[in-house]
Amino acid sequence: MTPRERLLMALQHKEADRVPFDLGSTSVTGIHRIAYQRLRDYLRLPKVEVKIFHTSQQLACVDDDVVKLLEVDVRGLRSNPPSKPPIEWWHDEEFSYYRDEWGIVRRMPLERGLYYDICESPLSNATSKSDVERYPFPDPVDDARFNGLKERAVKLRGEGYPVVLGGLCPGMLEMSLWLRGFENFYCDLRLNLKLAEALLDKILELKMRYWEKALSILEGLIDVVQEGDDYAGQHGLLINPDIWRKLFKPRLKELFSAIKRKADVFVFFHSCGSIYELIPDLIEVGVDALNPVQVAAANMDTRRLKSEFGDSIIFWGGGIDTQRILPMGTAEQVREEVKMRIEHLAEGGGFVFATVHNIQADVPPQNIIAMWEAMREFGVYG
Repeated sequence: MTPRERLLMALQHKEADRVPFDLGSTSVTGIHRIAYQRLRDYLRLPKVEVKIFHTSQQLACVDDDVVKLLEVDVRGLRSNPPSKPPIEWWHDEEFSYYRDEWGIVRRMPLERGLYYDICESPLSNATSKSDVERYPFPDPVDDARFNGLKERAVKLRGEGYPVVLGGLCPGMLEMSLWLRGFENFYCDLRLNLKLAEALLDKILELKMRYWEKALSILEGLIDVVQEGDDYAGQHGLLINPDIWRKLFKPRLKELFSAIKRKADVFVFFHSCGSIYELIPDLIEVGVDALNPVQVAAANMDTRRLKSEFGDSIIFWGGGIDTQRILPMGTAEQVREEVKMRIEHLAEGGGFVFATVHNIQADVPPQNIIAMWEAMREFGVYG
C-alpha cells in the first residue's frame, strides 16, 4: 500500500494496513530545528544544514532520509515567497528582528532564542475601515509564489505520496490579532465592528484569490488543503461563541465552499486548545480533518471526541500530548500514551497519527523514537 492510498483510506473513514503517520507536512505537524538536529544525530544520519521552512516557529524541513527511515506518509507543499518579498532583518544587542510581507515585526533573543514573537503590529493605530482599505496588503497571486509547485507536486505523486498544500497565511482571527494587536482587535469585536469586519473580509478575499490560483495551477494534484485559526486556549474558547458564529462561521463556510467547488480536496483545519464546543460548527462549514486535537486541554478527551464526532470528522493529531508526556515523560509513559490514543481514535479509520502540534525543542530524541515505535506496534489494523 502506498502512503497516498493509506492516507486516503483514513480520510474516507476506512481502515488501511496501519494508521498513517505525519511528520513535517504542515506548519502545525512539524518539528523544531533543535529537536530535529538532535533526532538526526540520535539516528546517526549524515550531518546536514538544517533548513528552516517556518521562520517564526523555527521549524525544520524534514529531509528525505528521515521521511524514508521513519516511513512518514504525508508530504507537504508550500508556496514560495513573492517576487519582491518586503522582508527586512536587523538586530540589536539582545534580539534578532524581522518584518514579514504583512508588515508584522517579530523578534527572537540572540542567546538561546527558540522562536520569533510578535513585537509590532502594523495596523495597531487603525481607527476605521478606510485605514484597512489603504493598507498595502501582500499580493496573494504573485506568480513567484507558484513557481515550481506543479513540478514538485508531480514528483511527490509519482513517489506515491499524498500532497498537502499550505495556505497563504493563518486564519482570519489570528491574522487580525497580529495585524491590529491582540487587545485592539478583541476590543474591535465589541466596539468597532466595521473595522473588524473590514479586516476579516480583506483577509478572506486574499485567501480566496490565493486558493483560486493555486488550485488552478495544481489541478488534480492536491489531496488536502491546510487552513486553520486558533479559537481556544487550554481551558476554553478565546472568543465568545455567539460572536464567532456571527462573524467567523459564515466566512469559513464561504472559503471552504469555494475551495471545494474548485477542487476535489479534503480540508485540514488547525485550531488549538479546548475547541470542543465549536466542532459541530466546523463540521457544518466543511472541515474534514481537525488538528491538533489538543488532548491536555479541557473537554478534549479523545474517547469522547471519537464517540461523538468520529463519523463526521478526521482527527489529524492527538497521537501524543506534547505539553507534558513527550518532552518530560519516560519512554514507557510515551509508549502507554500512544497506545491509549490509538485505542481511542484509530478504530474505523478517520485518524492520522501526529503529535499534538509541533515537536518542540525540549523533546529528547529517545522519546520521539519511543513514540514512533509504539505507533508502529499499536497502529496496525487487522
